[in-house]
Amino acid sequence: MIDLPDRAKRVADAAAAAGLAISIVEMPDSTRTAEEAAAACGCQVAQIVKSLVFVGANTKTPYLLLVSGVNRVDEQGMAAVLGEPLERPNGRAVRDITGYAIGGIPPLGHPVHMPTVIDEKLLEFDAVWAAAGTPRCVFSSDPAALTAATNARRHAF
Repeated sequence: MIDLPDRAKRVADAAAAAGLAISIVEMPDSTRTAEEAAAACGCQVAQIVKSLVFVGANTKTPYLLLVSGVNRVDEQGMAAVLGEPLERPNGRAVRDITGYAIGGIPPLGHPVHMPTVIDEKLLEFDAVWAAAGTPRCVFSSDPAALTAATNARRHAF
């Protein structure tokens, strides 16, 4: 782990603090998109965890949605689940909220707690892959352990 970027080391520390055993890998090529990540990790696109940030339109509460690489967020449906309409913040706001740039946002290790929802599709696999702080760093995890470590609520996307 000594050679990893600082942002990836922060993810490793957060995972350890949450009781999630992971090994972060820095890939030679970008893993910024679900398709790039699947190709780099040698897995299905459905096994890629997209960490998407939304903000409640009324409360300005940030929400973290952990979505399978093959699914999209139904914002109206998710608004019903979360109890308020959602807004999609711009890249700068996402970085301010999470501490990470889009394409490297991990499912944990953020400076503020965000209510988190995980896509039930991810729970169909023995292992899923998520960003680890940079557009080239990733880690694999048992999805049930990831759900527990992030205190995520399960939902079908």
